[in-house]
Amino acid sequence: MLVKKILLLGIFVIFSFNALANTPRSTGKYKNWESFVAETEKGKICFAQSLPTKRAPKAVQRDKSKLFVTFRPGENIKDEVSITSGHDYKSSTVSASSGKRKYSFFSQKNFAWLLDDQEEKNFIKLMKRATDLIVKARTTKGAETTDHYSMMGFTKAYNTAKKTCS
Repeated sequence: MLVKKILLLGIFVIFSFNALANTPRSTGKYKNWESFVAETEKGKICFAQSLPTKRAPKAVQRDKSKLFVTFRPGENIKDEVSITSGHDYKSSTVSASSGKRKYSFFSQKNFAWLLDDQEEKNFIKLMKRATDLIVKARTTKGAETTDHYSMMGFTKAYNTAKKTCS
């Protein structure tokens, strides 16, 4: 009986450790942004992330919204900008703007990305200079959602994520 309990405890510890190894770990909190690192079978993933400071409309049921910049050196991916507004998107209806600058994203299910590396570089430059960013999208049923993100702390979180994965 004791051997069986020890064996079960050992299996539980191994599974718990594997689950924790893939759980993102914070590498710094900077005002409205935070940087994370996680280990996967394809290597290290680092990202800067923020939650919106304001969401509308309240009547639309949805999960958390998040704005990310991700680095995956094992897959040769850097500066990947992505957004989730907490709902599946109506095709090609996601945009982000700050001041007069507006960027269009392509979407798949509940995530959206910029079209190419150059767009991502330009968008990250905008994020570093901006004080806020507004993301507008449409649900699959056509309802418009708007998320307001503060850019306060973005540059430090971005630099931490980039350095952690370099």
